[in-house]
Amino acid sequence: MKNNHLIIFVKNVIPGKTKTRLAAGIGPDKALEVYEQLLHHTHKTTRCLPCQKNVYFSEVTEPDGVWGDGNFSLSLQRGHDLGFRMEQAFEEQFARGAGKVCIIGSDTFEITPSIIQQAFNALEHKDVVLGPAQDGGYYLLGMKELQPEFFRNKAWSTESVLEQTLEDAQRLQLTYHLLPLLNDIDQKEDWLAHQRKVKEV
Repeated sequence: MKNNHLIIFVKNVIPGKTKTRLAAGIGPDKALEVYEQLLHHTHKTTRCLPCQKNVYFSEVTEPDGVWGDGNFSLSLQRGHDLGFRMEQAFEEQFARGAGKVCIIGSDTFEITPSIIQQAFNALEHKDVVLGPAQDGGYYLLGMKELQPEFFRNKAWSTESVLEQTLEDAQRLQLTYHLLPLLNDIDQKEDWLAHQRKVKEV
């Protein structure tokens, strides 16, 4: 699937700057530990996918870190807010010849290789694919051509992001597919909910 490109947005692990909302609930040291676990989970989930994989770091690329195993290209996020940074990353991947591009973050333990593959498969028949998160945002966004409106005039990190994006798709008369609802780990409640699920298994 050479023309399938996966963008992975990650944050550099920096005390006081990484997972600040989670840190407010469980403490900064524990929040960094959880995010390290999330990074390793995301790496394990994506490393063998049959697509071009592109990791975009928030502050500085880390070629000697977990992503430097040769399975990923490493880039730096560019822009003043999340929407602009995502738009720039999508634009770069389409410029590199991608036919389908999906983006994920590194905030959910529930994402699987199968779900990401479902996203690319859905783009065979739909214009857009979205993975809804329980907090009202999304954990995955995919498209076959750049849709700048999806990245603009959004209240990022709020419960309205998914709804606003779906409204964009409807206004632009784009067909879309929704993936399973998953839980992002952004706040203490998300972490506690994840721990309860793990204990139930």
